[in-house]
Amino acid sequence: MTPTTVIKEEAAASTGPNIPLSPDEERVIKLFPGATLSDWEDWRWQIRNRFRTFDQISKLMKLSPEEERGVKGAGDKLTMSIPPYFAALIDTKDAGCPIRLQSVPLDCEFLTAPEEMLDPCGEEKSSEVHGLVHRYPDRVLFLVNEMCAMYCRYCTRSRMVGDGNHTLNTSTYDAALNYIRKHTEIRDVLISGGDPLTLGDRMLEYLISSVKAIPHVEFVRIGTRIPVTLPQRITPELIAMFKKYSPLWMSIHFNHAKEVTPRVKHACNMIADAGIPMGSQTVLLRGVNDSSEVMKKLFHELLKIRVRPYYIYQCDPIVGSNHFRTSVDTGIKIMENLRGHTTGYAVPTYVIDGPGGGGKIPVSPNYVVSKQPGSIKLRNFKGEEYTYVDPTY
Repeated sequence: MTPTTVIKEEAAASTGPNIPLSPDEERVIKLFPGATLSDWEDWRWQIRNRFRTFDQISKLMKLSPEEERGVKGAGDKLTMSIPPYFAALIDTKDAGCPIRLQSVPLDCEFLTAPEEMLDPCGEEKSSEVHGLVHRYPDRVLFLVNEMCAMYCRYCTRSRMVGDGNHTLNTSTYDAALNYIRKHTEIRDVLISGGDPLTLGDRMLEYLISSVKAIPHVEFVRIGTRIPVTLPQRITPELIAMFKKYSPLWMSIHFNHAKEVTPRVKHACNMIADAGIPMGSQTVLLRGVNDSSEVMKKLFHELLKIRVRPYYIYQCDPIVGSNHFRTSVDTGIKIMENLRGHTTGYAVPTYVIDGPGGGGKIPVSPNYVVSKQPGSIKLRNFKGEEYTYVDPTY
């Protein structure tokens, strides 16, 4: 298989699952005259018909003045792009709807706090080859495209996805793959973007097969939000391709229990049944999930669909994100109200990505009350204290 071959457009998506349209989905599909249930289940139709302009989103709902200014100016910062499926999850009567806050621009995005950066994770300085970030000793981040189905308003890579029309090419891929081949210390490759699942099956197969063919690569992951924002993309054909390159792992970006719909459950069941372990990466966002109750509900829903809560990220100080960021104490309090209060499988690791390129730094509540030679005094989730005899040999 050559790069030229895999770039060709593929056939239309297969018939989707037998899931009836919800009332909200019926409301949204009526905005597209002539659209059918078959169209709704076609991920390419969803991509083509994303809400991207003021006129389009105004047909969906009445915007607040802050949203109106945000939508009209979004192209100067990060374009708006919402698939009809995900738009149907928006509560059009609630300005505080967690889906709405994540997907519809606000004018406060155009304000820049002193600590905010275009590249808060310092990816550019860890990238010798365009599209490949080599920060950690044994693993790399392979950014294979610059497009997502839906642009999260707090996106840490908004510098890349920009107007939503950029794409990488096969010469870029070849340079990245050659870098991985030459660096034999790399055993772990995370294929991300943008969102790699916006690529067609053949291009995805080319990339996955090329990475898997490198002898020293032991572990391949796919980082994506597509199962959440566009679950129609998870087709039997895609799953069959993934199974050819087992083992694969998948990191999925979930932020709120409202995102766990029947279609998302169906998509995640297909992924899990294919033998692909899934972990969730959640960004802590003010007004979206900044409470223990909301986080616990999300993590319980994820476990029910075989997605293991993996990380809670402190929101990166990306330009225009001040309205989303919470205090670190908020995250620590959430962790205290998870550990011991629910199953350990529902307790992720809370991390701050060190601004400027420090990598993931775990942040936890302090359970050590005191230390002295031969013993450690600890507190449990109830606040009770216990002494552990600490061997000194």
